[in-house]
Amino acid sequence: MLTRRRTAAAAALSLAALTLSGPAYADDDPAGGTGGAECGLFTCQVEVEVPGEPGGSGQAEQGAGTAGTNGGEGKGKAKPPECTPAQKLEPQPPANSEVWEGHDPADGGAVYVRTCRYFTTSGASTMITETLYGGPGGPPAAPPVDPAVLAQQALDKMLLRAPEIGITPRPGGKGVVGMPVYMWTEKGPETYGPNVASASAGGITVTATAKVSKIVWQMGDGKTVTCTTAGTPYRAEYGKKPSPDCGHRYNVPSSTTGSGRFHVTATSTWTIDWVATSGPTGQLTEVRDSAVDITVAEVQVLN
Repeated sequence: MLTRRRTAAAAALSLAALTLSGPAYADDDPAGGTGGAECGLFTCQVEVEVPGEPGGSGQAEQGAGTAGTNGGEGKGKAKPPECTPAQKLEPQPPANSEVWEGHDPADGGAVYVRTCRYFTTSGASTMITETLYGGPGGPPAAPPVDPAVLAQQALDKMLLRAPEIGITPRPGGKGVVGMPVYMWTEKGPETYGPNVASASAGGITVTATAKVSKIVWQMGDGKTVTCTTAGTPYRAEYGKKPSPDCGHRYNVPSSTTGSGRFHVTATSTWTIDWVATSGPTGQLTEVRDSAVDITVAEVQVLN
């Protein structure tokens, strides 16, 4: 568990609390990790437990994470923090308050308050109210958003499927040793791409485009075929012509396997390129696979 300590504005405290002459304590002993809060006239030191990996850095606490390879099933980057607009704290704290962070109120700055929801890679979140110093130019900027986090969110919106296998001989039918085998997949947004999605936060929008860069076919006879196209569906008029872009020939019948069939697996590699309106770009990778069983026999010659 990670422990985050924030200076929270006491503006939400009751009027009775604001009239206290000394500090008030929400916990007799607000030790680290207990969730205690030590409150004064203008601020509360609040300590909260945030789910996460032990010993993580501040960046990791705010959602740096690591990009996943499974479409966002709890292993991707955490969502960016969601913050309300910073509001000027009224009344302003005394000039000797620590929330001024050493600045002189006479310089024209002010103390602001905002509430942020911080997320972890597990999906848990914590609401934290923060006091922040803002210079003469106005309130402080919202927490920076990592474009890579938004890229993962855009990816999570996509439905990327395994290849929808087309093959001759078709499952349930029977092929012949030495005859050309055609392999292909449906060319849809979910099975081959392009598949496009976007995610936005903090004034930044990231658009991700996913396409299948290759399909690796394991033919069940110990051979592997790598195709960089979706393949060509077989038609009767092709006869004995080999596939122009994604094909195979079996030299032995499927009866040589224990099951009597060739177990054919198609594994697609999705390449996801993303670009942020703020300038950064990047790439993610996803892998999906599907399989079918086919029968291939030898030609029987009658004397």
